[in-house]
Amino acid sequence: MDTKWPELRERRRVEEDEAILALNKPAGISVTGERHDTDLVELAAACGETLYPVHRIDKVTSGLVLLAKDLGAHGQLTRQFNKRTADKTYLAITASTGLPDSGVVELPLSVGRKNRVRIAAPRETITRDGDTWTVDERDLLAGKNYPSRTEFRTALRTDTHTLLVVRPLTGRRHQIRVHLAWIGHPIAGDPLFDKSASHPRTYLHSWRLRLEAPWRASGELALTAEPDADFWLIGDASVPR
Repeated sequence: MDTKWPELRERRRVEEDEAILALNKPAGISVTGERHDTDLVELAAACGETLYPVHRIDKVTSGLVLLAKDLGAHGQLTRQFNKRTADKTYLAITASTGLPDSGVVELPLSVGRKNRVRIAAPRETITRDGDTWTVDERDLLAGKNYPSRTEFRTALRTDTHTLLVVRPLTGRRHQIRVHLAWIGHPIAGDPLFDKSASHPRTYLHSWRLRLEAPWRASGELALTAEPDADFWLIGDASVPR
């Protein structure tokens, strides 16, 4: 993996203009703010470039990361994430089968011991009605919880894995990973939830992103970052594209 900023910036650039830089981040490097860890913002700063992260994806997740070059653009873009008008799409491969053609996971999240994100209710209280997973408000644990909704559709099935197109309608920390794991379909290679096998990476990828961008002639940013080849290789199998 590239760790020198000029090379990483060039090889991983998806789109750039006077206000933003969009990168296709490899799995295994943080966006910003991880203790004792090198991150994209720090690498850029060490080379004299100041960038402001518009959003974050987990260190283990690959794909689209949007960085602003100035605070004006940063404010315009982060407001869309805060208001949930940013349209985000991920690809995920679960180490399981049996998911429906499409589904909705509407399970509130909370923060438990060791700052770990979890569903804000006992696992056994999660119910499935058709293709929707929910929990009764009466079963919520005491303390603060955060309403969270993830929508998905199944793009491909193999004998052992499922490829999903996932839209997190809310942008909670670890949301996709926690939602899929707690309904019994963890993302393959997830160090928090997939104990089934050893994988070289976590199979979650930030694929597409659409936001308003008033400084551009088109009025929008419509970005796509295709996964690297390693995303399609799981164990001894290859997932068709």
